[in-house]
Amino acid sequence: MDDSETGFNLKVVLVSFKQCLNEKEEVLLDPYIASWKGLVRFLNSLGAIFSFISKDVVSKLQIMERLRGGPQHEHYCTLQAMVAHELGSKLVDLERRSQHPESGCRTVLRLHRALHWLQLFLERLRTSPEDARTSVLCTDSYNASLAAYHPWIVRRAVTVAFCALPTRKVFLEAMNVGPPEQAVQMLGEALPFIERVYDVSQKLYAEHSLLNLP
Repeated sequence: MDDSETGFNLKVVLVSFKQCLNEKEEVLLDPYIASWKGLVRFLNSLGAIFSFISKDVVSKLQIMERLRGGPQHEHYCTLQAMVAHELGSKLVDLERRSQHPESGCRTVLRLHRALHWLQLFLERLRTSPEDARTSVLCTDSYNASLAAYHPWIVRRAVTVAFCALPTRKVFLEAMNVGPPEQAVQMLGEALPFIERVYDVSQKLYAEHSLLNLP
């Protein structure tokens, strides 16, 4: 992915999620990490308002990169292989965060939850009228996803910060794919790639009772 600001556009990032699934519908972790880096760049381009999410995501991506480059890297090629390895080797804290606070399962779960928030927010941007308030769209998306995992004080600070979000038009223009109507069309074409990765990951975590890791 092009790291220069001039080369950035959200369509490239969203479509890159298509590369996250192989023919067996396994989630490939290298493309997943790379795609998330693109989303972080988009969030950062909107200013400091989303820093509470992007900073946490960056720290989680660094953990996953260490696991991918570590001595057990062959177990971290796909999400499915990682889950099997960590559960089989008892590397996941199922009841309290203690011995393995940086397990891959816990780390990807945090990314997974954040991805759900962003997916919901972009979908609301796509389907909302021109005069929709982004603060409402973002708060609704947050309340339907990440809020359940944050303490009250964080939820309060976040929803107050959302009041300073730019307009829907500014958001759509920040995607760098053309005028707002073109951005809306692009979201309709590209968001299903994120949704599919999310759905496959959600199913895997649900099957192994990992959706509420501490």
